[in-house]
Amino acid sequence: MTYKDAGVDVEAGERFVRKIAPLARSVSRPEVIGGLGGFAGLFALRANRWKSPVLVSGTDGVGTKLKIAFMAGRHDTVGIDLVAMCVNDIVVTGAEPLFFLDYFATGKLALDQSVAVIRGIAAGCRQAGCALIGGETAEMPSFYPPGEYDLAGFAVGVVERSKIIDGRKIRPGHVLIGLASSGLHSNGFSMVRAVLRKMNLTMKDHWKATKQPLGDVLLTPTRIYVKAVLQATASLRLLGVAHITGGGITGNLPRILPAGCAAEVQRRAWKVPAIFPFVQEGGEISDDEMYRTFNMGIGMIWVVPKAEAPAALALLVKCRQPATVIGRIVAGDPGVTYV
Repeated sequence: MTYKDAGVDVEAGERFVRKIAPLARSVSRPEVIGGLGGFAGLFALRANRWKSPVLVSGTDGVGTKLKIAFMAGRHDTVGIDLVAMCVNDIVVTGAEPLFFLDYFATGKLALDQSVAVIRGIAAGCRQAGCALIGGETAEMPSFYPPGEYDLAGFAVGVVERSKIIDGRKIRPGHVLIGLASSGLHSNGFSMVRAVLRKMNLTMKDHWKATKQPLGDVLLTPTRIYVKAVLQATASLRLLGVAHITGGGITGNLPRILPAGCAAEVQRRAWKVPAIFPFVQEGGEISDDEMYRTFNMGIGMIWVVPKAEAPAALALLVKCRQPATVIGRIVAGDPGVTYV
């Protein structure tokens, strides 16, 4: 018996590495030492660039949005989601993402499908300005259904200790700026799939709001906010940054609020993208449940002094990032009140 007889094709794995090596090289950085294929990725931190560098790390996955990719037979965007979920988490501290690693596991390696996933990861790294320094591809026969796979990502960044954004300086009177999401991002898809089953819809059904196949709408990749945040840290006082992921605004914004501070959010301050009322009406979901499950069109929230809100909005216009003031900080226990 050979390993291939048992279901693991080592030669296919080697072909896969050869295919993705140019993708990794296309999103390298000068600090990267060597290339793909070693046991570990090497990154030379330029210590003279920082007085007191603090490494910031994060890990995440794409969740059951992968099921949408399987149903739609489209795999070129979930890699962007994977990078976004990790780098958006670490940039809230003010950290610059340096490098990214992925874990790709499947029952049987399908070359075109797998390369499409990695191509998306490379695209996400390019948007974030970080290097794709390595990863792991695991072929695990009988562990996953045919045609399915799982993804996990790992990002490392760095921030000057004196410039860490941690929310401790947030005070009543400060302003909340909401940065628009690109749609559902990568959260709440277990509920989305339940709604689709309830409505008897498939990925090929055209959605009347955009005339696109529903699969394309749902697979819109997560927006990456890294460049906007890093530009803001150079010229503004960003007092707190919240990445709005699972738990929605209700669950994520309080994570950055210090004692004595609550958030007052104006729901009518922004136009909620059509995909959210579509899901809400299809599932007969309450407003409260929507706001603690989905981002509702706001993928990130900045807290800034009131006097700096105009400058923050102007910077976001230059970054081509739609944004608006969505509320304020008030006195109270950490939490969110909608008005």
